[in-house]
Amino acid sequence: MIPLSVLDLSFVSADSTPAQALHDTLALARHVDGLGYRRYWLAEHHALPNVASPAPEIMIGQIAAATRTIRVGSGGIMLPNHAPLMVAERFRVLEALFPGRIDLGLGRAPGTDGLTARALRRREAPGEGGNDDFLDRLQELLFWDGGFPEGHPFGKIQASPAGVPLPPIFLLGSSDYSAQLAGEIGCGFGFAQHFSGMPAEAPMLAYRRLFRPTRLGERPHAILAVAAICAATDAEAERLAASARLSTLRRERGEYRPLPSLDEALAYPYSDSERAQIERGRDKLHVGGPETLRATLTDLVTRTQADELMIVSAIPDQAARHESYTQLAQAWGLGAVSEAA
Repeated sequence: MIPLSVLDLSFVSADSTPAQALHDTLALARHVDGLGYRRYWLAEHHALPNVASPAPEIMIGQIAAATRTIRVGSGGIMLPNHAPLMVAERFRVLEALFPGRIDLGLGRAPGTDGLTARALRRREAPGEGGNDDFLDRLQELLFWDGGFPEGHPFGKIQASPAGVPLPPIFLLGSSDYSAQLAGEIGCGFGFAQHFSGMPAEAPMLAYRRLFRPTRLGERPHAILAVAAICAATDAEAERLAASARLSTLRRERGEYRPLPSLDEALAYPYSDSERAQIERGRDKLHVGGPETLRATLTDLVTRTQADELMIVSAIPDQAARHESYTQLAQAWGLGAVSEAA
C-alpha cells in the first residue's frame, strides 16, 4: 500500500473558535505522527470564516517542533500572494531547523476572494486585467534556489540562511494545468480531488506521462488529495459525514460558514433539489467503515496511479476526527508502510 498523509485546513466548527481550530490542528498532527502518516500539509486561505489557515509557514514550524518524524509542508503556499524571495527565505529557515522534514507545496490560486487577493497583493489579482504572473514568480523562486542567470539584477543578492537548500517542491492544482507544468519542470505534483471539477485520472496520468527528470526530481511523485471519513461501521461513517455534506452544500451556494455541528447537520431540512445535489457530489467525499473505505481508495489509487494519498477530513468532533484517521491507518496497514519507508 502507498503512504497516507494529511491535509489540514484548520476547520472552524460552529461550536468552537478559529483559535481553537489552530490548537486542534496541532493535536491532530501529534496524533497522526504516532500512526505512521507520511506528511502533514497546511493550506493557505484568507478571510474565510470556516477555516483558520492564513499562514501555513507559521504552522509548519509549530507542527514540526511538536512532532517527531512526520514531514510537514504547505498545501499550499499561494505563490501569487507572496514575493518569491520571502518564500525562499522562510522555507530555508524551516529546512535549516527541521532538515529533511519540510515540503514546499505551491498553488496558483489566491486562496480567497478577489477583493482580499487585491488587499494581499496591493495590486490587481490574477484574472483582472490579465495579470497572472504565477509563472514569473515560480521561475524567480527556482532561481533563488539554483542561481540567477548571468546579468540578472537579483544575482548579487544572497537568500538567507546561506547554504540551506529549498525543501522538495510540489505544484498543486485541481485541473491539468499544474499537472503538465509539474511534469515539465520535474517536481512533485498534488491534485485536489476533494474540490476539483474534473476527474482525477486525466491530470494524474498526464503528469506521469510528461515528467522529465531535472534537478528538482529524478522521478515523478504524484499525491492525490481526497476528502474521506472513516468510522467503525459504514453507518457511523455516513452519520459523521453529515456535517461535511451540509458544509459543502453551503459552500457551493457561496456560504462560507463554520462547519456545522453533527446535530445541526442531521436535523437540517433538505429539499429534494439539495438532496440531489448531495448525491451528485458523493464522488468527492469518500465515506465508509475501514474495509469499505480501503476498497474505495485502493480502486482510486489504481485508476490514478497515485504515489501517495493525502486525506482531509471535515469532522467537527475532534475525538471522532482522530478516530477517523486511526481507523483508516489501521485498515491501510500504515504501520507496515511506515516501517518499510
